Amino acid sequence: MTYIFLGFLAYIFFVIYDINSIVFKRKILNCFFFIGFFLIVVATGGIIITSLDLIQINIVRMGIFGVFTALFFSLLIYTLFFALPFKNTYIETEGSPKVCQSGVYALCRHPGVLWFIGFYAFFGITLQLPLLLIAAVIFSLLNVFYVIFQDNWTFMKIFVNYAEYKKVTPFLIPNNKSIKRCLQTLK
Repeated sequence: MTYIFLGFLAYIFFVIYDINSIVFKRKILNCFFFIGFFLIVVATGGIIITSLDLIQINIVRMGIFGVFTALFFSLLIYTLFFALPFKNTYIETEGSPKVCQSGVYALCRHPGVLWFIGFYAFFGITLQLPLLLIAAVIFSLLNVFYVIFQDNWTFMKIFVNYAEYKKVTPFLIPNNKSIKRCLQTLK
């Protein structure tokens, strides 16, 4: 359960990062996003390492679900670190930026959550580790709560056009219009 706690702690760091972006604006606290990301990675790795003896090798299951795990992981990394201007998003957070409304961010306002849930669900199914499946549920719920906080507080204060973005782009579940817009604006 230590690893579940580390995952929970990661979201505390994410929230502090967001609050800092609005209230304190201390450059030293900009690293809290990466600390949170690191804690999620450590928590997941720790669960796997301490449960290696529980993994039952099934080549077909691992092959099929492993492909989906890799796909969702790739989408998550792309969405968080490549679909947005990295330096302006995570390091230099000054000014009044506008929200990205193209590519995966035309699909829904928080596409990373979809990929995160998909990654952990398929990873848990691939390895069939009970603690990893529990972590998948808990981390995914924490992620949803986190983006609700971002959607209603953080992003409304950071992005000058976020209210308009909310009107035209679904929160989490893409619709036909947003899927079409996403495909038309992918680079």
